[in-house]
Amino acid sequence: MERIDAYWRAANYLAVGQIYLLDNPLLTTPLTPEHIKPRLLGHWGTTPGLNFCFAHLNRIIRERDQDLIYIAGPGHGGPGAVAHAWLEGTYSERYPDISQDAAGMRRLFRQFSFPGGIPSHVAPETPGSIHEGGELGYSLAHAYGAAFDNPGLVVACVIGDGEAETGPLAASWHSNKLLDPTRDGAVLPILHLNGYKIANPTVLARIPTQTLVSLMEGYGYRPHLVGPDHQEMADTLDTVFDQITDFQQGRSDRLPMIILRTPKGWTGPGVVDGLPVEGTWRAHQVPLAKVRENPEHLAMLEEWMRSYRPEELFDDDGRPVASILETVPPGNRRMSANPHTNGGELLEPLRLPDFRDHAVEVKAPATQSTEPTKALGRLLRDVITANPRTFRLMGPDETASNRLSAVFEVTDRAWNAQLEPTDENLAPGGRVMEVLSEHLCQGWLEGYLLTGRHGLFNCYEAFIHIIDAMFNQHAKWLESSQKIPWRRPIASLTYLLSSHVWRQDHNGFSHQDPGFLDVVVNKKASVVRVYLPPDANTLLSVGDHCLRSRDYINVIVAGKQPVLDLFTMDEAIAHCTRGLGILPWASSDQGNDPDVVLACAGDVPTLETLAAAALLHEHLPDLRVRVINVVDLMRLQPPSEHPHGLPDAEYDTLFTTDKPVIFNFHGYPSLIHRLTYRRHGHANLHVRGYKEEGTTTTPFDMAMLNDIDRFHLVMDVIDRTPGLGATQAHLRQRMTDARLRARAHTREHGEDAPDIREWTWPDRFSS
Repeated sequence: MERIDAYWRAANYLAVGQIYLLDNPLLTTPLTPEHIKPRLLGHWGTTPGLNFCFAHLNRIIRERDQDLIYIAGPGHGGPGAVAHAWLEGTYSERYPDISQDAAGMRRLFRQFSFPGGIPSHVAPETPGSIHEGGELGYSLAHAYGAAFDNPGLVVACVIGDGEAETGPLAASWHSNKLLDPTRDGAVLPILHLNGYKIANPTVLARIPTQTLVSLMEGYGYRPHLVGPDHQEMADTLDTVFDQITDFQQGRSDRLPMIILRTPKGWTGPGVVDGLPVEGTWRAHQVPLAKVRENPEHLAMLEEWMRSYRPEELFDDDGRPVASILETVPPGNRRMSANPHTNGGELLEPLRLPDFRDHAVEVKAPATQSTEPTKALGRLLRDVITANPRTFRLMGPDETASNRLSAVFEVTDRAWNAQLEPTDENLAPGGRVMEVLSEHLCQGWLEGYLLTGRHGLFNCYEAFIHIIDAMFNQHAKWLESSQKIPWRRPIASLTYLLSSHVWRQDHNGFSHQDPGFLDVVVNKKASVVRVYLPPDANTLLSVGDHCLRSRDYINVIVAGKQPVLDLFTMDEAIAHCTRGLGILPWASSDQGNDPDVVLACAGDVPTLETLAAAALLHEHLPDLRVRVINVVDLMRLQPPSEHPHGLPDAEYDTLFTTDKPVIFNFHGYPSLIHRLTYRRHGHANLHVRGYKEEGTTTTPFDMAMLNDIDRFHLVMDVIDRTPGLGATQAHLRQRMTDARLRARAHTREHGEDAPDIREWTWPDRFSS
């Protein structure tokens, strides 16, 4: 207990030093204002409780040779996690200039929340972390994601009581119903009740203890109450880890969890300027805020730091004393050095079947239809078969709806709760993770990827917005990690967005939103990729590419409804490799400059563009039309903006610099303008796309509501191609009348006219 207490005091001392000190790290002289940072940033309140957990978990690791990592839900405990990594020696191994001595301690203090230094949160720069604490709510989902398929690993997840008020965290307690005790690791939730958020009490700290215990029991856990006492924590951890063993060996059906009560700002100043601090919300950030200008605060800071008795914790050279180092686990057993926390070190490439084996036979372009995601489902089935312990498919109850049901030929949905005779495809150890929370699916997958495995997230397009903020955090994690030499690349996070805006005509306006693409494109080009494969074979090619990639966020938008097959597999591979290209069989400009360019991205916009091209070939046979399909959206940017960007010369050759370009797009039109605003001829670009017009209607009427339909595209060509306007008034009127007839048919019959819903590329225009 004395060694644990010394480790805890040392971590607290280092945490306070990081918040306050520029110099004099060992207090070898009295503190002066010059030793204090000019801007005091960071969070003290949760840190001593987090350090308390670290100190005690280290004993468990040493005594039991336990494979264990932590998740710091209170991300504001950043100074504690950094102090822990420094005491374990890992920080100095990763950053040799931050040596484990007085000079290194000084640099450790200076860099914290300082220009050119490190963030105040538990960030990618922190060895041992897989969880960015800047946004609350996802710690427990990350912990379970790390535990899946990691037998023997225990993930200790410290959950702040402020974080526990969030919706994602509240749902995350149910992750235990999908954990297989024989194939997966275990999660130890430690609910840290220090009573306060930034300025308010926390709900769980103010409800009766028995009510809180009953809540945790209702979630399916065995709760243990611990106060701010070393012996009580040690005894409880011994009991808890015995219970984890019982759970994994089938002697118990419940995981344990700990409810830890400590004062907010424990061991910090009790009263400042006549107001209580320790044990109140005032301890959340910087308890002494005016240390440079207020001699009383400066004296209190020195008294506070000396209360940890640093002369007992560090030798004259600033190195931790032997009794502290003896508490540190050896080598990779250190939480800050555990390979699971740098998942790229453990990552093995997926064994991928040849996606070409699932090719759809295409005898002639745009004359037959296939459900693209059904073809992808067969590929994913084979991926799961070949990688039974390193690949999982996540989705909010939509795997079957998104036509990926082939995966259930070889696996089930993970399920460790009650079963009924009518249930199908539910079993412990299933590779498909489904729960009706996009937050949980995202959190599980992030934890799974960050610890060195692979996966894919399928979702309805409109509702992927629920995890916008989680996407942002993961993108920032990847961007930061790419700049940290010791962080190894991990498998990319790939989204498959189906049931998309143009085929949500039956569910209506609430299900019609392609705006996730706009959110994604906000992120750094080094991190994000967006693909809109127009048919089954291009989806297979894109899917294979994304599953092989590293350190990206890939977004694939592909429909589940039948769409026209446009490319043979060889053509699809070439088209996807280019990222975009001319469809020669749909174009009429061979050997000549086009009069107009019809561009498209997305399966339904591509269908309508092809139908418009056929109408132009029929009614304006002398008009030279070039049809371009875009699969890789980032090809539209210049190379200076994105690694996939198309050089200006190639862009100009394809799209011309002086001809009208009618671009039919899956999402909001402004995104295409944003990507191409630097291109030559941008003034000639006219984009059609979703313009927030939707309802419950037919697929073609949905297209007409947003003016992406074939008839309106022909009208756009007439309006924007020099020389056509006045001469083609009759044709324009015919297109207007065609739209009116199409709408009237839907209103009378409840479906689109057969010549629209069954349209294929006319034989007479085939080469």
